[in-house]
Amino acid sequence: MRRILDYDIKGKKILVRVDFNCAVENGKIIPGERIEAHSQTIKKISEKGAMAIILAHQGREGNEDFLNLEQHAKLLEEYIGMPVKYVNDILGEKAKNAIENMKDGDILLLENVRVLACESTKNGSIIDVLSPLVDYYVLDALSVAHRAHSSVVGFSDKMPSFYGDVLADEIKAIESVKDVTDVTFILGGSKVKDSFSIMNGWLSDGRAKKFLVGGALSILLLKAEGKSIGDSEEYFNEAELGQYLDDAKEILDKYKDKIELPVDVGLKIDDERIESDTDRIEKGQIFDIGEKTAENYRKIILESSAVVMNGPMGVYEIDEFSKGTKTVLDAISEAKGYSLLGGGHTITAIKKLNIDKSGFSYISLAGKALIEYLCGKELPGIKALNDNEKNFRI
Repeated sequence: MRRILDYDIKGKKILVRVDFNCAVENGKIIPGERIEAHSQTIKKISEKGAMAIILAHQGREGNEDFLNLEQHAKLLEEYIGMPVKYVNDILGEKAKNAIENMKDGDILLLENVRVLACESTKNGSIIDVLSPLVDYYVLDALSVAHRAHSSVVGFSDKMPSFYGDVLADEIKAIESVKDVTDVTFILGGSKVKDSFSIMNGWLSDGRAKKFLVGGALSILLLKAEGKSIGDSEEYFNEAELGQYLDDAKEILDKYKDKIELPVDVGLKIDDERIESDTDRIEKGQIFDIGEKTAENYRKIILESSAVVMNGPMGVYEIDEFSKGTKTVLDAISEAKGYSLLGGGHTITAIKKLNIDKSGFSYISLAGKALIEYLCGKELPGIKALNDNEKNFRI
């Protein structure tokens, strides 16, 4: 991987695509891990005497989290301890003038790229406008590398392009897992389709040791096994999990010995947590794996040579239903094997439950892109960088 920080870049103008996307409450961003992580790449580029022009997004048009990046600029400035200029423009004269007037070490954040309709295409006007103004392009976010968007793949056809340290470290961490032939996967959260992609890929070639399941996936698989899921039938219908029921039955038929289903669950009944074996569920919603299941998962994790976790085991936001997620995270942090954790809710759970991050080998900032890369899919952003290295020699 051709890393930008391995080169002499003094005096160069460098376009850096990062992922500053944050959760939003009442119009204010809630700082996550991403801005802090990318701030280090940007700071090092500045310290090497280069000029960093940052491209990022926040939310989607039509959603309440679709904001300009003024708050992000202020937060970035706090993280790196250097001035950050924000310009609420990308293709106009304000942006062009700001780029042209930069001096060595300057840092400039342009407007949310998703204000541009052309961003969702491969060759938008952003490429024609910005390419003549800069020398190099850097992609620093795996979490956007799965999208064939202009700011992710378009610049690599125009100029030498590089990996940022955040992206390079993410790829290195995932490759460390892909070389292991007996990985234990822990899958939870609400995105069943993504979980099935991993399960089918890793189980079909025999590389997975075990799959430990929680969240919506466990509800679906319990239903497929013929168990009552109580009042979670309502969630089952609302979340359209039914469309995956046949797939769930098929995967259980093929690989049941590799899939650990909950033997008990934490039910929400009258706003209380009630433990119940999975063959005795009559009412209540499944909000967590049960205590016996959590202990069973813990033992398997401690005996594993490598662990990948994507998604919490239950509704960790509610204290009574965070037990399963906490037990699993604690076990991973104590285990001696290599551990890779990813997904926004997993990262949030680690912070909320005060788990010491030093016990994990690597925490990925990506969700969907992490899943796709683990499944062996070629990500457009990564392909563009690798093709660029062949076509643009430094």
